[in-house]
Amino acid sequence: MAATHTLSHQDVSCKSPINRSGVLTIYGFGVRVRMQSGHLEIEDGVGPERRKIRLARVGHGLRRLVMIGSDGFITFEALRWLADQDAAFVMLDRDGSVLCTTGPVRPSDARLRRAQALAAHTGVDVTIARELISQKLAGQERVARDKLHNSAAAQAIAGYRLDLAEAEKVETIRTLESQGAAAYWAAWRDEPVTFPKKDLPRIPEHWRTFGTRKSPLSGSPRLAVGPANAILNYLYSVLESETRLAAAALGLDPGLGFIHVDAPARDSLACDLMEPVRPKVDAYLLDWLTQQPLRREWFFEQRDGNCRLMGSFAVRLSESAPVWARAVAPLAEWVASKLWSGRGKQSKNAGPPTHLTQTHRRQVKTASSTLPEIRAPRRENICRGCGKPIAKDSNNCPTCYLPSAAEQLKNAAHAGRVGAHTPSAEARRGKTQRRQAAARRAWRSSEPSLSLTEDVYVTRIQPLLVHASTSAIRSALGVSRGYAADIRRGKRRPHPRHWQALAQLAGLSAAFDGVGNIEGKP
Repeated sequence: MAATHTLSHQDVSCKSPINRSGVLTIYGFGVRVRMQSGHLEIEDGVGPERRKIRLARVGHGLRRLVMIGSDGFITFEALRWLADQDAAFVMLDRDGSVLCTTGPVRPSDARLRRAQALAAHTGVDVTIARELISQKLAGQERVARDKLHNSAAAQAIAGYRLDLAEAEKVETIRTLESQGAAAYWAAWRDEPVTFPKKDLPRIPEHWRTFGTRKSPLSGSPRLAVGPANAILNYLYSVLESETRLAAAALGLDPGLGFIHVDAPARDSLACDLMEPVRPKVDAYLLDWLTQQPLRREWFFEQRDGNCRLMGSFAVRLSESAPVWARAVAPLAEWVASKLWSGRGKQSKNAGPPTHLTQTHRRQVKTASSTLPEIRAPRRENICRGCGKPIAKDSNNCPTCYLPSAAEQLKNAAHAGRVGAHTPSAEARRGKTQRRQAAARRAWRSSEPSLSLTEDVYVTRIQPLLVHASTSAIRSALGVSRGYAADIRRGKRRPHPRHWQALAQLAGLSAAFDGVGNIEGKP
């Protein structure tokens, strides 16, 4: 599908358009890949966002040149330049299909190809098919149990995997694989797909869940009608391109498979090698769906309801290619090793070259049984409200931020503290302080001939205040309820001008001697 004007391209002035993984993705109208003055010159983009890239033979860092769509050309000289640099060229379609792959050329061993062709007669095809599907079912079981939290589906898949040990025919292995897939994808059906709040009015209802893996348009996973399945189809395309390159790099025929036998219009061995890695791709997508929303602008819907990816979004998915390449490498080498050892002849050569992992010391069988942990590529974190890119550890941008209940209480308390220092509150506080200061001056100017001592207040008056009510103390002194309660409990000692009123409130006589001692008795 041709690109549209909504596509966003990197600025031509950026230092390097190639990401850290060595992937450069190009798309648009009239894409050109050719040689100019010893440089690989690439032109892609749409309208004013057109860009031109020139790569020298040294220091470019290119490992994968990914072309999305088919509007343009690449010259033979450019393909030779890529081969000289050990870089691969991959041509993908956004509908989830691989159009073309070409990678570094290495001489193949005819003995290995012959063993691959005779695998059905030697029985090696059953061994390879059983191992690949066993790993796939094990991966699906982990996803169902740990990611989807569906123990019933995980248990069913585990049962099918146990039955593989007794399978003696490839047909039986295919049947068990399809049964496991049915239980696995049924667990995905109601998985929610979230979008930012502002995009919800433009989202079809069936886009909000994963749905069925089979499209109503094709009866197969092709022509997906929802964004989650469309993403999965495209990631599988990237994975398929890497399995093709891996098989070719080891001297295997990508079209001569063991599970997908003689399938038209696809490379059967590449599809076989994909199987154990598919659950890793599924887990990557599922983590995305559960942690971050998708954006409406990443997808468009054709007239028949087919959901397609926008070019700018497909670029980011293409950057995951090296991740899946590392996952496929030990599998492809294990398959080559099994074919080599199944020839029935002794050879001085320990086995076929391990071009992908660059080591003969690896026990390939063991390595394939447990795939190395592959870190999935980073996804862009976007706001749950408006869909704008935000910081890694945030859920919403400042505009759409909605604080939690605890944060709301904290903000309310902060607002109360701030409210206590507003101009009106400060004015009321100042008025009260002036009134108290005037009362203290009036008390000092009256020069009372009789006064109570602090010792008398502490030992005689304070113990009796517990029998007085807080409201009575408040009325007698003209203070706040909180201050009156503190006086009653002895937590606060009032100004001496209040001691006589409190003595009377406590029921003591008002007659005093000259030194402030109480003469009368209550």
